[in-house]
Amino acid sequence: MSRPSLLALVLATAVTWPVSGQAATSPADVAAAALRNAPVWDGHNDVPEQLRERRQDILAGFDFADTMNTADPENGKGPMQTDLARLREGKVGAQFWSVYVSAMLNEQQAVQATLEQIDVMKRIIAAHPDEMMYATSSAEVEAARKAGKIASLIGMEGGHSIGSSLGVVRQMYELGARYLTLTHFKNTPWADSATDAPEHDGMTDFGKDLVGEMQRIGMLVDLSHVSPKTMADALDVARAPVIFSHSGAQGVDGHPRNVPDAILDRIKTNGGIVMVNFYPSYVSEDLRQWQASRLGEAARLKSLYPNAPETAEAGMESWISAHPKPVATVAQIADHVEYIAKRIGTDYIGLGGDFDGGSVGVEGMPDVSAYPALFTELARRGFAQDDLEKISSRNMMRVLKAAEAYAGAHAEDPAIESPTAF
Repeated sequence: MSRPSLLALVLATAVTWPVSGQAATSPADVAAAALRNAPVWDGHNDVPEQLRERRQDILAGFDFADTMNTADPENGKGPMQTDLARLREGKVGAQFWSVYVSAMLNEQQAVQATLEQIDVMKRIIAAHPDEMMYATSSAEVEAARKAGKIASLIGMEGGHSIGSSLGVVRQMYELGARYLTLTHFKNTPWADSATDAPEHDGMTDFGKDLVGEMQRIGMLVDLSHVSPKTMADALDVARAPVIFSHSGAQGVDGHPRNVPDAILDRIKTNGGIVMVNFYPSYVSEDLRQWQASRLGEAARLKSLYPNAPETAEAGMESWISAHPKPVATVAQIADHVEYIAKRIGTDYIGLGGDFDGGSVGVEGMPDVSAYPALFTELARRGFAQDDLEKISSRNMMRVLKAAEAYAGAHAEDPAIESPTAF
């Protein structure tokens, strides 16, 4: 029996929601019309991480309707960037909630911690039935939107969370996880990270089997955080669209967490999506270079004055005064979107803000309420309403439907097996 091609799956699952309303004129009008028709589907938000770090997953007394009073100055934490009020203000209609746990945990600890993160996010969703709806499929996302609720999906950030076990990834899918980021800032035993010394020249055979098994069951393969060789290896074996849940364009900011041009080109062929990230040093090349120079100057001063730390500290203050820290801006986020659009088109772009996980300090994008500002900037640059609707959520819907279609076509395929570790 012949299987449908990847291109056929992508085309067959293209979203054709109706466009309503009168033609808009000003950039703000264009943005507002786009977000009415296709509210934002964000690829990555770290509220579960905040609940773990700030509250040890204790929800008693926690008010997700308004988190503006959650600052903890003694521990260097500002207020959370996400709550129900600001999600509404930001026109967010669907959200992948990241169940990230530290990559410093061993694999068995990471599996347990991930289960706890899935649990706490499910409890948050269940506690707000008038505002949020748990979703595990494209159909459930559509149902949530029709009900006027925020579709809430779960994504796993970091392959250490599966304990190098295909059985565990299958069970995480059963628990509701709909994507897995293959690495975090460290390598896994089977894949290289973008921010660690290479160990595997990309992916091992197990890693490639994992990609195949994830796509067989319908779990999205997320290539944010992985090395370019891991990206290429995953794309070599992928038979359904992949995602970057929160990454920018390396052609705009050279950080290794961003996507190189050669991989962008392959995303177009694959039918996947790059969900542009708002993390400041991934957004602004000037800021990235400044941070590197600051670290270099600090090391130089420490070497010069090992016996006089106060002199080194004064020298550092003088250097910072002479070299003001650049500030990442909403316009620079738009630069990433525009770069990818010019390179491969608007059909392969989404947004993955990384709020409550590191996207702090971008001028014009303080929290989840600010998505309309980005869409207004894009409209000002000439992005049409139809393209803005693709970027906001239609592209992500297409990708998820294509992944589901592929899994449906392979539902009778046997599970890929690997020996247990112990």
